[in-house]
Amino acid sequence: MAGSDVTGGDVTGSGAAGGSAGRSAQPWEAAVPAVPQGTAPGSAASTGRAPGPAVSVPGAAAQEVSCPWVRRLTRSAAHSGACLVAEAAALADGWAALVDPVAGAVHSTPRGAGSEAERAAAHPGAAAHLTVHQVADSDGTVLVIGPGRAPVAPAALIAQATADLLRVRARRADDVRGAEQRLHTAVLRLLKDGRPELAADVLGAAATHATVHRLTGRAVHAAHQTLWRAAQPGTALGGTRMLVCLDGTELVVVALHGAAHGDHAAVRSLVARIADRHELSGGAADPAPLDMFATAWAEAGTARTGATAGCLSAAGGLGAHGLLRVVPAERLRAWAATVLRPLDRERRRTLEAWLRSGSVQTAAPALDVSEGTVRARLRGIATLLGADLDHPTVQAQLLLALRAPAAPRPAAATARLRPDPPLPADLIHAEDAGRWAAALLEPLDTRLRIALRCWLRHRGRTAPAAVELGLHRSTLAAWLGECGKALDLELSSATTRAELHLAVETTATPDDVPAALPRRGGRTYRAGRSEG
Repeated sequence: MAGSDVTGGDVTGSGAAGGSAGRSAQPWEAAVPAVPQGTAPGSAASTGRAPGPAVSVPGAAAQEVSCPWVRRLTRSAAHSGACLVAEAAALADGWAALVDPVAGAVHSTPRGAGSEAERAAAHPGAAAHLTVHQVADSDGTVLVIGPGRAPVAPAALIAQATADLLRVRARRADDVRGAEQRLHTAVLRLLKDGRPELAADVLGAAATHATVHRLTGRAVHAAHQTLWRAAQPGTALGGTRMLVCLDGTELVVVALHGAAHGDHAAVRSLVARIADRHELSGGAADPAPLDMFATAWAEAGTARTGATAGCLSAAGGLGAHGLLRVVPAERLRAWAATVLRPLDRERRRTLEAWLRSGSVQTAAPALDVSEGTVRARLRGIATLLGADLDHPTVQAQLLLALRAPAAPRPAAATARLRPDPPLPADLIHAEDAGRWAAALLEPLDTRLRIALRCWLRHRGRTAPAAVELGLHRSTLAAWLGECGKALDLELSSATTRAELHLAVETTATPDDVPAALPRRGGRTYRAGRSEG
C-alpha cells in the first residue's frame, strides 16, 4: 500500500492518495460527491505523488450504499486510509485503529488509542468489549474499533465496510507502487545533490527538516517491501512524511517534517522494529535542515558503521540522557524562543549550518552562498544576539536552542547568552544540571575528562587540542576513542559534542586543565587512573 503519514493530527498514519478522477463513474456514486483530484487532502496534485487508487464500494458495503454512514466511509476512503479509519471512529462514537503486525498502529483515532488497539489485536479473546476484525489482506492487518454509547450503526457492520474499503485501497495502491518508488528514489537523489528546493517542489510539501536513517544487511530488499507495506510512505496530512527507497545496498528512510521536528520519533520507532526483525545494522541522524542534508546523510552513515545487526544506532545527541529529554519541554521551548527571538528564518538557517558543519567553508556550499556572505551573516547574528559566537559554550547553547521544539507563539522578550553558567537557570536549576552532568560523565576518569574538555573547547579539532595538552595527535585520538566507548556515544556528531561540552563545563573544576595531566618524560602520560 503506497503513501502514508506517520502522524497527522489525531490520526496516526495515512493511506494512499486517491480519488475518483480518471475513471468512469460507478452507479452508486451518484449520491456521493466526487473528490476533485488536486484538491482533496493527500491527492496526487496536492502532494506531488503519482495518481492514487480510485475507490469503489465492494461486497456487503455496496448493498448498503443507500445508508448515509456507508457514503461517509466511501468518501473518506477516497481521501486516505487514515481518513477512513478516522471516519470509522466517528461513526462508532468511539475510537478506531488499524494495526499492522510489524508497524503497530499505523492509523489510529484518537492517537492515544493505538496502544490499546495493539493489545487487542495481539489478544482478541481478552477484548470482548471491542470489535476486532481481520482485514484479510496479505499483510495480516487488523482493524480494532472501540464503540461508544451512540454508534451510528453496529460496530461489526462499520468494521466490515471499513475492512472492505481498506482491501480495495490496498489492491489499487499496488498498481502505482512502482511509480511511487521511482519518485522516492528521484527525490532522494535531489536531496543528496544539494537541491532541497526542487525536492520540496516535487513532493508538494512544506518540509524544512529531514531525519535520515540508513540500514544495511542481507535482507534489505525484504525489509524494503515490509516497510513500504507497513508504513505506506508518501502522503502528507500535516504530519511527518516518509521517503523509503533502496540506494545501492542500503535501505534509506527519510522523515520529512517542519522545524518543530513533528513526530519523527514514530518513524524512528518503526525503523528500529524493521531493523530488529530483519537483522539490519542501521544509523539514524539527528533532525537537520534540508540545506544540511549532506551532513545528516554522513552522520547516519557513521552511526550505521558502528551499529550491530538488529540495532538502529543514533548518530547525534545523548539519547535518553540528552537535554531535550532531561529539560521539561515547555521550559526548553520557552528558553529557546527568547534566545532566538531576534533571528529570522534565514539567519537561523545560516547559524545552524555553521554550527553543525563546524566551519564557514563547509556551511557556504550547503547554503548556496559565498563564504563572505556567511561571515557577514554571522557578524550580524552576533550583533543581534549580543553574544560572542567564537565562544564554544555559547555555540553549544545556540545549537541546543536551535534543536528545541518550536514555541507556539513568538517570545515577548529576548534572553542574552552568557558562557557562565553553561546551562542557564532559566533552562534548568543548577542542582539538576550538576546531577545530570555528573551522571553522564561518571564513566570518565580525570585524564579523559581533561582531554575531552580541551578537545571540545577547540570545537572537535584534534591538532590544536593535542598541542595544548602536550600530546601527540595519535595519543589524543586514542583517548577520544576511549571516551566514546566509555560513554557509548558517537563523538563525530556536532549535536553530541555540544551537549557534552555543556556537561563538561558544568562539572569542571580548577584542576580540569591540561597542566594537571600527570606526566613522565616529555609527552608521555603516566598510565593508570589519576585522582581528580
